[in-house]
Amino acid sequence: MQIAEMIKSAGVVGAGGGGFPTHVKAQSQVEYVLVNGAECEPLIHKDVELMTHRSAEILDGLRLLMQATGATRGVVGIKKKNGRAVEVFRDALAGTELEVLELGDFYPAGDEYELVQLATGRLIPPGGIPLDVGCVVSNVETLFNIGMAAKDSPVTHKFVSVAGLVHEPKSFWVPIGTSYRKLLDFAGGTTQSDFVMLVSGVLMGGFSTDLDEVVTKTCAGLIVLPANHYLVSRKTRSAEQMNRIGKSACDQCTACTEFCPRYLLGYDIQPHKVMRSLGFTTSGTDYWNKFSTYCCSCGLCTLYACPEELFPREACEQAKTSMREAGQKYQQVKAPRIHSMKDYRRVPTKSLLRRLRIAKYELPTPFADGFPAPDEVRIMLQQHAGKPAVPGVKVGTNVQVNDLLADIPEDSLGARIHASLTGKVSEVTDEYICIITDAVVKSGGDTV
Repeated sequence: MQIAEMIKSAGVVGAGGGGFPTHVKAQSQVEYVLVNGAECEPLIHKDVELMTHRSAEILDGLRLLMQATGATRGVVGIKKKNGRAVEVFRDALAGTELEVLELGDFYPAGDEYELVQLATGRLIPPGGIPLDVGCVVSNVETLFNIGMAAKDSPVTHKFVSVAGLVHEPKSFWVPIGTSYRKLLDFAGGTTQSDFVMLVSGVLMGGFSTDLDEVVTKTCAGLIVLPANHYLVSRKTRSAEQMNRIGKSACDQCTACTEFCPRYLLGYDIQPHKVMRSLGFTTSGTDYWNKFSTYCCSCGLCTLYACPEELFPREACEQAKTSMREAGQKYQQVKAPRIHSMKDYRRVPTKSLLRRLRIAKYELPTPFADGFPAPDEVRIMLQQHAGKPAVPGVKVGTNVQVNDLLADIPEDSLGARIHASLTGKVSEVTDEYICIITDAVVKSGGDTV
């Protein structure tokens, strides 16, 4: 079986959050495969734990992806501060064609535009992808999953971190489709009853109070914070409130733009100009919205740069949506040119932790075995870029771990979904497939 087909069969997608089906990347031809081990979201430490404890499998996946793409160079990007992971990979790569790139402790070191430039000196064309400059970028867990695919093991489990207001912060493997409730239980429970969960990251992650939500292939973990935390108030405002505040308070200081990592790389993303589209100019949105086109939604402008605590990232996201709906496109004509102040405007992680008022939650999340198998899982059919997987099982079907549950829609971008639990299919909908164990069946339970 060809490597790309093997990856496709195993349902491997970008585990770092994007969820792009990896078999598509494996069909390209490039010079570099870049390993994204930067893990720049504060408080999430799962990748460094995986790199420290599962380096062999990650390197197996890296070599397979290089073989598939014809790459002659492989670079592993790891933050210098993660000394143990750096040491493990330097020892493993000694005398090989592969190398370690030590990254600074700044945010967002893991942005693929940033990583490509640091590793190769190349700048991705405006609006382009790494492939345009001969690169494929892959998260460390994605490569781990490629290595496991070569052993006929599809993606059924996710490596996650649980941090913040829990008794035992840790990183561990969990079956896909497991509820957040079970993750918190394994981390010793929460230290206070009134809490919220940031899912997969403080800056770019989601927000949830629902313990019955479930782990997907792209979930990096949970950060538990007090319900009255500063970030909760920032992330729960309505779009109407954000726009009203921005319209009345933005003084066009340009701080959001001056700290934007993509702007500093030379791309024409200018959040302060996008803020004008909220309605405090007479120039109209058609012109100002275009300056959102190259926004990567890292969140620095909203949560770090803006002295008025406004919402330029959210304005950029609205602007991009408006442009899509209107059929408008913007293409930067000039080639990107790195800003002379780029290195001096990087945002250190420690500064970001203080600004976000989460420094006291910055604790190790050590690798832990022994997660108890759940009695039930709810496996989402949309865990990836593209279209939802198409169920191939019915209610009452008995399945084993690794069994194929849902396949890629014909002639579409997507990824296969496999069983993460041995048991019986109890429910099949357009959104998910539920599996329960024999113990639940005997007790009369039939839903997740």
